[in-house]
Amino acid sequence: MVDEENNNNTIDNLGASSSSEPSPSGEVPLAELVAKEEELKALNNKYLRLAAEFDNYKRLAQRDQRDQIRFGNEQLLKELLPVVDNLERAIKAAKDRGSGDSLIQGVDLTLKQLNGALGKFGVQAIPTVGQAFDPSNHQAVASVPSDQVPEQHVVDEFQRGYRLHDRILRPAMVTVSTGATSNEGDNAS
Repeated sequence: MVDEENNNNTIDNLGASSSSEPSPSGEVPLAELVAKEEELKALNNKYLRLAAEFDNYKRLAQRDQRDQIRFGNEQLLKELLPVVDNLERAIKAAKDRGSGDSLIQGVDLTLKQLNGALGKFGVQAIPTVGQAFDPSNHQAVASVPSDQVPEQHVVDEFQRGYRLHDRILRPAMVTVSTGATSNEGDNAS
């Protein structure tokens, strides 16, 4: 019973425990109600503005992401366009002059320019011939005996491999040495 007297937050006492007592004319609850409604409208308007701002932000972020995907390699392509121009010039010069030497020289210079452009973006050729065979960098397509190249070392390169920074873009296709040729007939007695 003492607990019931100390507990002012019972359902019966909710109306009596409010901080503002209604006046006999009933004006205070109406004023509080109007104030709460205005506060609710202000908070609702604030919520709607924030929701609209977030929608705009989301739309802009999606557009930026689409543009990044669509135009992300723009700088690389701008670097490669002069290489295409030089290849076209080399072919035209070879046709005009009828000489294969000028074509070879022009294509060689263009290849150097292309390798330079790729190097600006972190693309490097994987070293192969004479190197120890590394399955993470090389793809063995054949194996041959060799007296000049030690066993499990690269003898020849079929296709150059490339790395972008520290990630393999394409492994090099290589021929691997099986070691010196052995004469099994000499060992038989």
